[in-house]
Amino acid sequence: MPYHICTPHAARWDAFVRAHPDAHALQLSAWGVHQSRFGWRPLRVAIADEAGELVAGAQVLMRRLPLGMGKRAYAPAAPLFSADEEANALLWQALRRCGAAFVKFEPCNWYRPRPDLPERLLRAGLRRSPETVQVVRTLIVDLRGSEEEILRRMNQSTRYKCRLGAKKGVTVRQGDAQDALRFGALMQVTARRNGFRARPPEYYQSAYQAFAPSGEVALLIASHAGQDLACAMIFRCGENAYYLYGASSDIERNRMPTYILQWEAMRWAKAQGALRYDLWGIPDADWETLEAEFERRADGLWRVYKFKRGFGGEVRRSVGAWDLVNNRLIYAAYLWYVRRRGKG
Repeated sequence: MPYHICTPHAARWDAFVRAHPDAHALQLSAWGVHQSRFGWRPLRVAIADEAGELVAGAQVLMRRLPLGMGKRAYAPAAPLFSADEEANALLWQALRRCGAAFVKFEPCNWYRPRPDLPERLLRAGLRRSPETVQVVRTLIVDLRGSEEEILRRMNQSTRYKCRLGAKKGVTVRQGDAQDALRFGALMQVTARRNGFRARPPEYYQSAYQAFAPSGEVALLIASHAGQDLACAMIFRCGENAYYLYGASSDIERNRMPTYILQWEAMRWAKAQGALRYDLWGIPDADWETLEAEFERRADGLWRVYKFKRGFGGEVRRSVGAWDLVNNRLIYAAYLWYVRRRGKG
């Protein structure tokens, strides 16, 4: 079957992404719109069949390299492959001509594990990247079944804490764009407490505003006596929902607002038709190591794992980051920079 390369408009692209078995919010046009406000230029590269139906593609984010070295590109949760390898081969050809010295891909295989994926990427000429952007390992909560069944899959302590917030007077509401800006300010508090660097408040407001028109985002806010205690920004695409951002204040922590917040996020995701809820990010270690060490570790994502482990999720690992190299000289300079930064 003959195929052709195209650059679909946003609505056509989003319909393809949502219907794909590896659908992900980071491939929706809204994510490209959001990132365009922070120095990236989104480019949608797709393959269509004779009838004009999209069968494969990738949204890549383009950015100029310093010193006039050209452009680099990044494609989170991509490519979205076709069942026909002829279409996939044409997609790789198109991506090699996208104008970037190299393209970093982080394929999504958390929701539909594909053991053959690394081999397919190697055959296409990609190489494992020394630098990842998104988290490598995560926990996926199954949202199928009744709410009581979902609660029963949690451990006893977490289930108790999910119900405790309401007993302690904590309520959860949905916020708007102005709340998203305040959420960004609360992220600064969370970052200082937990030792990581947060984005500026405008970044989180931008993400919310990009997805709000389609209804594929919810900003949930847990409050007590008129005071906001914790917030979570949840995104959705197709059958998947994602806990990308969360923040909490330093006050009233005994009311366990983050637990009722996660439970309400799962309820929202389920009501929107999601079958799974991605808790988005835990330490990159196998389950046995995670369970053996979480009590004594507090560095990196270990404290986060201690919180997330009780929600009954299944540990999944991605295949990591892979680079498609179009200019070997510039790519060598990039590798030198990554190694030098790692030693710093």
